[in-house]
Amino acid sequence: MTELDVATALDLLRHGEIDVQGRLVDASNATLFCDIVADGTRAHCVYKPVAGERPLWDFPDGSLAGREVAAYTVSAAGSWGVVPPTVLREGPFGPGMCQLWVDTDESVQLVDVLAPRAVPDAWRHVLDALGSGGEPVVLAHADDARLRAMAVLDVVLNNADRKGGHVLPGPDGVLRGVDHGVSFHVEPKLRTVLWGWAGEDLTGEETTQLSGLRAALDGSLGSELCDLLRPAEVTACTRRVDRLLREGHLPYPSEGWPAIPWPPF
Repeated sequence: MTELDVATALDLLRHGEIDVQGRLVDASNATLFCDIVADGTRAHCVYKPVAGERPLWDFPDGSLAGREVAAYTVSAAGSWGVVPPTVLREGPFGPGMCQLWVDTDESVQLVDVLAPRAVPDAWRHVLDALGSGGEPVVLAHADDARLRAMAVLDVVLNNADRKGGHVLPGPDGVLRGVDHGVSFHVEPKLRTVLWGWAGEDLTGEETTQLSGLRAALDGSLGSELCDLLRPAEVTACTRRVDRLLREGHLPYPSEGWPAIPWPPF
């Protein structure tokens, strides 16, 4: 199966025929692994029908698929390239999110729970905890520029569920992130395993990316997001970008909300 460029991948996801191969049983919502084919182009994809979304107390019913697509849209507009190509479309079980499947390099570990002495010197410490047997452990992640870019994007998205298992190192060296259905809430809900840079100043490159994204939010990007999210959620996203640019550093965890997703993987 050949590597697809973004335009080809999006066209395939929008118009290809979906053939469901199985269900990813570890996911909390219906998540289907599929083949997708159109005009001789074939790939794997993940299809999450709206009908299979589990109701949540703090997010509107039937809105998670749109949030996944909005996350891709922001990632692409800000040149992060973190979220795989993702579209909304009709599928075998009704409308839903369709996302290009991501192959992973299982030999690369960027987030882990380790014994204190086993944490690599170059890694970022996030949290001290106790393991299942009462032994001390550390949640930590690599000091990796690709991972930091994901952390910045998660602040913009207000991602409430950045687990270690949602961080996917590819065999091509690109780091991708998936499962953004609980993002874009109007209230602060950032919950992530990537707190290692909290309080650190934004780099010049990050400031440039955020400034470009802010300009796009006042234009066509803002209009596109309003088709996927509630207007108040688009406004809240714009304000998060404004705050990042104004304060010039990555945030610390907010009070009154769990900072780490559970389970963390």
